[in-house]
Parts: sequence; C-alpha cells; structure tokens
Amino acid sequence: MNCFYAILCFMELDTSTILALISQIHSAASDYLENTLKARGLPDMTSSHGNILFRLSRSGRLTMGELARQVNRDKSTVTVLVRKLEQNGFVLRETSADDNRVTYISLSRKGREYTDLTASISRELIATCYQGFTDQERQQVFNLLRRIALNFQ
Repeated sequence: MNCFYAILCFMELDTSTILALISQIHSAASDYLENTLKARGLPDMTSSHGNILFRLSRSGRLTMGELARQVNRDKSTVTVLVRKLEQNGFVLRETSADDNRVTYISLSRKGREYTDLTASISRELIATCYQGFTDQERQQVFNLLRRIALNFQ
C-alpha cells in the first residue's frame, strides 16, 4: 500500500481536512504522471512546462504576455520556462515582423509529438481519477471543487 492510501485509511472523516486531501490527490496525480512519463521514455518536466506546452497546443502560437496570463505566471518566470523548452527543442521563438518587442512562442514538431503523447496519458489519468464514478457523480465532484476554487478568487 503506498503512502497516499495509508494516509487516507487513517484520516479522520473531518470536512476541515479537504485541503489536505486535495493536496494528497495532487501529489498522487503528479507521481502518476512522473512515473508514466518515465516508463514511456518521455522527459520529465515540471507541471509549469507541461502547462505551457498544453496552452500552445490549444492556441497555435502565443505572445509571451498571453502565455504568462494563461499559465498564471509572471513574464520573467515564463521567459525562463520557455527558454528551457526552446533549448530542449519543444518550442520555437519568433519575433514579430511588426514590433520587435513582441515575441511569439509556438510548438515545434517535437513539442507537438510530446503533447500528443501526453494527451493520451492525461486521458488515462482522468480515467483513473474517476474510476467507479457515474457521470452524475463526476459532474457533482467537478461542480463542488469548482466552487471551492472560485472561493479563492
């Protein structure tokens, strides 16, 4: 039995532990992703790197400012993250022909291949997450957690 399940077994049923439980779920999901990426020979990246690649896969190309807003990080942090992704061949950087101050970021071929593979891993993770849930229960869990998230905005 792994640590996550041992904690759940001994955790008192107390609604004030919801944030601890969410944190443990996040940790377990991160471990799952890390192990699955490793098992498939894919490079281990931080969740911030993965979020950037995901956003680019959805948008095509984004300016650094747009990317920073979408991943909820400041521009200097995104610059460092994008630099690493560029060095590893996952993204391309292009300066705007109209304005030298604007830089566009897009996925390279390697970045598109990576996001295609991680999309299938993501589907497996979601299936694991909702194993044994009805569609109605899935929606209910989502709605309740969304309300908690909105309380922090």
